[in-house]
Amino acid sequence: MTKNVFPKDFLWGGAIAANQAEGAWNVDGKLPNVTDTVVGIMSQNPSIKWNKDAGIWELDLDDDLAYLSHEAIDFYHRFDEDLKMLSEMGFKAFRTSVSWSRIFPRGDEEEPNQKGLDFYKHLIDSIFEHGMEPVISMSHYETPFTLLAEYGGWTNRKLVNFFERYAQVLIDAFKGKVKYWMTFNEINNVFRIPYVAGGILPVPPKNEVNPLGDISDQDKYQATHNLFVANALATKYLNEVDPDAHMGAMCSFSSLATYPNNPDPDNVLGAMNFRRRSWFYTDVMCRGHYPGYILKDWEKNDTKPIIEDGDLELLQGNTCDYIAFSYYRSAIYDKSAEMRVDTGGAKGLENPYLTEKSPEPWNWPIDPTGFRYVMNELTDRYELPLFIVENGLGIDEVPNENNEINDVERMKYLKTHVEAMKDAINDGSDVIGYLWWGPIDIVSAGTGEMKKRYGFIFVDRYNDGTGTMERLKKKSFDYYKQVIDTNGENLEYGAFAE
Repeated sequence: MTKNVFPKDFLWGGAIAANQAEGAWNVDGKLPNVTDTVVGIMSQNPSIKWNKDAGIWELDLDDDLAYLSHEAIDFYHRFDEDLKMLSEMGFKAFRTSVSWSRIFPRGDEEEPNQKGLDFYKHLIDSIFEHGMEPVISMSHYETPFTLLAEYGGWTNRKLVNFFERYAQVLIDAFKGKVKYWMTFNEINNVFRIPYVAGGILPVPPKNEVNPLGDISDQDKYQATHNLFVANALATKYLNEVDPDAHMGAMCSFSSLATYPNNPDPDNVLGAMNFRRRSWFYTDVMCRGHYPGYILKDWEKNDTKPIIEDGDLELLQGNTCDYIAFSYYRSAIYDKSAEMRVDTGGAKGLENPYLTEKSPEPWNWPIDPTGFRYVMNELTDRYELPLFIVENGLGIDEVPNENNEINDVERMKYLKTHVEAMKDAINDGSDVIGYLWWGPIDIVSAGTGEMKKRYGFIFVDRYNDGTGTMERLKKKSFDYYKQVIDTNGENLEYGAFAE
């Protein structure tokens, strides 16, 4: 073990997303966002239909499906109670998102919905009152559905202006209160899950039966470019209005820990090219220009997006201040294997050197060394501060006969990843903070269910929608409190696993 290296102001805490926790999906003026149309963001069958007469997509909810995110864990009405419990663990920071469609229900209005703004003012004030730094994502897979249904989503340049207006409203409302912002959650997932991450829906449809099957690489690059421009405009405004605040580039970076299966040069090169799909996003948002490998890809495949005059200068002049990222697991690349992706990262071949996996049925490989590896690579490439805003372990668990949840696996996962983070800091990485994903049980993003639980706090709600919504501290609750109280120095969990 290395010596304790965490600074006194290190931001220990946790992270959630509005669409996975708040519920109240159609309350106080809010209209549907893109994630309200699916059961799990990996779904290829959104609950929508094409209205030929109106020339728009419409919501078409299926009575046989359980849209758990519509009620989620009712954080919208219970946030004071939940933040109080999180503050008992000593949280220094709490990350959540603003649901865009609470502020601009359609997305294209001139004026914001005051009830939505009032809610987030109360929420952010409560975060402060409970001794935490608010860390805010402007859009966590939460593009208003109307912007897809009527405009086609982020392939349409008009969304840049809609988002700019939205970002300015948020920055003006929370100037001096929010120090750490992010525009788009896991922006590098546009190529993996273009419907929710890229907010893309062909209008008019090329294929009414399977519209997501017609999202081309050209569409994805165009949406990505527009997202980059929107991010740069928000960053520019933040720097002008609140120069003490910081804008982060937020990516899913489990896939950066993708190892070649062997020294076969084809596998080494293949792993490199696979990782470039993620590097691409921070290369632009943090370096300020499109890298050569992307320019060549556009040339070879005729996929160059429309870039307006002034865009490249805007990207160059308004780069992000820090890199925020999620990390859950590593992967093995082999030229003979298909690389599958989900919300936790990539999956190729099994890694025989990793003996620990997350519990059934997910079986994600547990690789804290991969976590350290990613932090070092990011540091070497960008020389920017890092903020771990998602890391955690999902388990299917319910209270035992003593109304207890003895989640030893979660404590072990936390211990080994904090140790890896400590090693990365000793290697030279500048890490702002560590936010555990889902410190209270929320709806799983990937599958839209409750049984995949990440929290230190159990929420009595189940996949069939039943449950009391009551909260219960798991054994890991007191363990994370110890980690925070000792600023990452005491990582022993044996006393809590009895």
